[in-house]
Amino acid sequence: MAVQNVDFTAADAPQRFVASLRETGFGVLRNHPISSELVESIYCQWQAFFEGQDKHEFRFDPERQDGYFPPSVSETAKGQTVKDLKEYYHVYPWGRIPDALAGNIMEYYRRAESLAATLLGWIEAQTPPEVAALYREPLSRMIADSGQTLLRVLHYPPLSGDEVPGAVRAAAHEDINLITVLPASNEPGLEVKTREGEWLAVPCDPGQLIINVGDMLQEASGGYFPSTSHRVVNPSGPARFHSRLSLPLFLHPRPEVVLSDRHTADSYLKERLRELGVI
Repeated sequence: MAVQNVDFTAADAPQRFVASLRETGFGVLRNHPISSELVESIYCQWQAFFEGQDKHEFRFDPERQDGYFPPSVSETAKGQTVKDLKEYYHVYPWGRIPDALAGNIMEYYRRAESLAATLLGWIEAQTPPEVAALYREPLSRMIADSGQTLLRVLHYPPLSGDEVPGAVRAAAHEDINLITVLPASNEPGLEVKTREGEWLAVPCDPGQLIINVGDMLQEASGGYFPSTSHRVVNPSGPARFHSRLSLPLFLHPRPEVVLSDRHTADSYLKERLRELGVI
């Protein structure tokens, strides 16, 4: 089964969307309630932010993990030895945000978080009873008042030609959280790995939303929903001189939520952050 492109307003949208997550770990939504104009405005505003020097005034707090992360401290994907070619900013409702950028980015955060709660409700309703019995509480309730849901504004700078050998914009990885909500980027490059080991390009058509399963949902569902490897490859030709911006919202449960007999949300998150070298 290929990743399904689902009309959010269709009567059978929940069934088709959840079936796509079950088979591929990914789903794509169109005609959803998040404005593409809002997303494009955010891309424009944050491009200017990353190109300027004020970003260094918002350097990340190692304890709180909010603020600006320069390329020098970028993540190293699990199993990799070279840092990704990216810089990013962590947005939390309680965190530091430049005043000029706060309005649009927090409006997007609220809309995307609300939509994600709806999607988690779809997932729960379409989960077979024997799998749903594994959920320690409703999925949409796991994220209520969590304070941990993270909006990451990602900037992949143009390639200079002197990158460290083997460095890519984002090496193959799986997300940590329950689900990730990602509007189409301004540039292509995202690829998903199929069960057969083939890498397939994910469309970046304006107005579409890409949703993928994270490790925490895989853990909570006993593996029923797969957390699928994905990556962002380096562009070639003229595209290598273009920046790429991306806006993933990582839906995280409250820290005390029990995912399985092995993990709470907090223990799982800290384990993975240590693996990534960011704590």
